[in-house]
Amino acid sequence: MTGLFSSQPIREISVEELQKRLLTQQSNLQLLDVREPQEVAIASIKGFVNLPLSQFVDWADDILHRFDPHAETLVLCHHGIRSAQMCQWLVAQGFTNVKNIAGGIDAYSSRIDPSIPQY
Repeated sequence: MTGLFSSQPIREISVEELQKRLLTQQSNLQLLDVREPQEVAIASIKGFVNLPLSQFVDWADDILHRFDPHAETLVLCHHGIRSAQMCQWLVAQGFTNVKNIAGGIDAYSSRIDPSIPQY
């Protein structure tokens, strides 16, 4: 990933809070999953748009056209490291309401929905 990164700490959302938000089906949420397609094939949460970090050059230039920089944007990965990087990059691009999903899909699977496979 290229570009400037924000020095601001990235806000986080717990998997429990994510589940509450998903259950209320808030239409203003933007849900991004930065894992690789083969990871998404193993385990995924409905409603997330897959933007693999390894394919950054393919989608980076279109990010402001595809997503609203002022809508609440929740970012997911396996454990929360790659999604934190994406959050920093999004903030640097002018996104104003970005949150990292703490613990990623691994935490979601173990604490919220055990039907989602762990890997």
